[in-house]
Amino acid sequence: MERIEARMIIEIMGRPAAHITNTMGMLLEKLGKEKGVAVKEKKIHTPVEVEKSKDLFTTFAEVDVEFDSLENYIGIMFAYMPANVEIISPVNFRLTNDQMSSLGNSVITRLHFYDAVAKKLVAERDILTNQLKHAMQQSPAEENMPKRGKSKPSKAAKSQKKKK
Repeated sequence: MERIEARMIIEIMGRPAAHITNTMGMLLEKLGKEKGVAVKEKKIHTPVEVEKSKDLFTTFAEVDVEFDSLENYIGIMFAYMPANVEIISPVNFRLTNDQMSSLGNSVITRLHFYDAVAKKLVAERDILTNQLKHAMQQSPAEENMPKRGKSKPSKAAKSQKKKK
């Protein structure tokens, strides 16, 4: 199969602005070192502050990339999750059934991994929720809260009052 030329948009949000610019640079450097991937051109745009936020910035990079296989292309899409991808060439793909099977299995493997992670997080959340409910039943929050109303004056306050 011939090489795949593509243009990707990769976005990052965070703070401070200088940090996300440095992080984007490191991310693109890592991308260029991936097996079967060649970064041909890249442009990191100046970070801008996110509207209605305090000191939160976003930046993006336009990256022209060349992949040596469809498997590497799909792998990079899952690993880097670009905001947008445009395949420049080839215009048409010719795949054998073995190539299509391999590609499908790669996608399925990744989806099973993400599914397992999601199920684990849901299970952990449910355990924590149940533990919190149990703890609240054992010791209701109202009993642990300070009583409202008049409090007794401290000894220091009483002695100050006597001096007057």
